[in-house]
Amino acid sequence: MATDRSKHLADVLTTHNISKEQALLDKHKAKRDEIITALSEKYTSDIYSPFNSGSYAKNTAVNKKFDFDLMAPFKRNAFSTLKDMYESVFTFLEEKYRGEAYIRKQKVSIGIEFYQDEDGDIVKIDVVPGRELNKDQYKEDKKLNLYVYYQFGKLAEGSDYIRTNVHAQVSNIKDNADKSDLRKIIRLLKAWKIHNSKVPKSFFIELITIKAFDKKEVSGNLWDMLKIVMEYIRDNVKTVALPDPGNGGNEVADSMSDLDKSLMSDDMDNMILRIDENSDNIKMYFPLNDKFPIDDESKNSYGSRAGCFSVPPATRFG
Repeated sequence: MATDRSKHLADVLTTHNISKEQALLDKHKAKRDEIITALSEKYTSDIYSPFNSGSYAKNTAVNKKFDFDLMAPFKRNAFSTLKDMYESVFTFLEEKYRGEAYIRKQKVSIGIEFYQDEDGDIVKIDVVPGRELNKDQYKEDKKLNLYVYYQFGKLAEGSDYIRTNVHAQVSNIKDNADKSDLRKIIRLLKAWKIHNSKVPKSFFIELITIKAFDKKEVSGNLWDMLKIVMEYIRDNVKTVALPDPGNGGNEVADSMSDLDKSLMSDDMDNMILRIDENSDNIKMYFPLNDKFPIDDESKNSYGSRAGCFSVPPATRFG
């Protein structure tokens, strides 16, 4: 029996819903609040209020792999250089959480990965230091400069020209009724990325999906919409411009190398061909999160494990 592709994709979204990991989500919130307090007490009048800035804030997170992005906005005169800012925050977090977590320097952030707790859970918080672009203007314009610790895509190591407005990035996708389909497709592509160990950053996926919705008539059922977006990516990823909604001068497409863009185009082409050839192949590229199984009666409707005993839907969170 052929797989109902849209039904399967709906189940993918259900099993990847972040609310199913509520206990882990609550642990992330607690650590986030702890880090906010620590940064505020350390830097006092040199820092503005840190805030959520990633997929969780945009309502595009999936539960298979998630962390919290925490933006730490500093005042213009807090540090003489962006590198000084980045190194200061890294040193502070390394000293504070020594013995509790792995602290590592990342592309523009500082990763904190807390050791596994008694429940086997691991909390990950990425702190992104940013310095206001114009002295005493952050509260009005929300503009920040970031530091690039090491090269990624076409962005050079030590670059200090990445200017952004994270509040604008969040509001670009933030929860409202007319963007629900957009967020569904973003979540599906993130699930593909995670399960298949692909390289595009979540922000890249978000922006190219938004561009597809802007340029194409994205309509129909879930598979129809996903296929239209995948075709757009296949045909345009090598040349598309993806300006940061927080700063049009920051070209997010440059965060991917030409080779990685070519590979992403090939991935989209291959998936479309193979799923059109055999609908069952969709399960390989867009698998369910088996930690939160769909009941067998639902599975039988699209051709999986027919005749097996019924398994109750998952009710455990976290």
